[in-house]
Formats: sequence, C-alpha cells, structure tokens
Amino acid sequence: MAAPATTDPPLSMSLPPSTPPRPAPVVECPACGEATRFAPDNTWRPFCSQRCKLQDLGAWANEGYRVAAIEPPDDTLDPSGR
Repeated sequence: MAAPATTDPPLSMSLPPSTPPRPAPVVECPACGEATRFAPDNTWRPFCSQRCKLQDLGAWANEGYRVAAIEPPDDTLDPSGR
C-alpha cells in the first residue's frame, strides 16, 4: 500500500514571515563628507563615488597619510653593543 498523500504546505510556506531587512546606514564619505549609504550595493563604500575612492587611494600612494611611529633611541642602534 502506498502512503497517503499529505496536504501540509511545504516547510518554507509554514514558517512565519521574516522581518523586513533594515535600511542601510548612512555615513559620511571620508573624502568629501557627502552622505552615502553603507550597503553592499554601494560599489565604492564607504565612499560616495569612484572619484572619492581614487582620491583616497592616491593620497595613500603619495604617502599623504602616515602612521605615527616612535623612533628608537640612537644608542639601541649601535652594533658594537656598547
């Protein structure tokens, strides 16, 4: 004998509806300060445009940004060990 056919809906239809997606946060573009969406569909995030992204990349390439470093005292660089 074959099993009786069930009339239950598929599992995906029986689950409660999911919550709607949250709107993407709006942040300031680091280059120009314009409000821009920080979302996966924003190709240039966190920047507002390709222009701002390339300007920032150029600043890094031209060493416009620097990370502060503490220089060691000169006596620690003496190879004679004195």
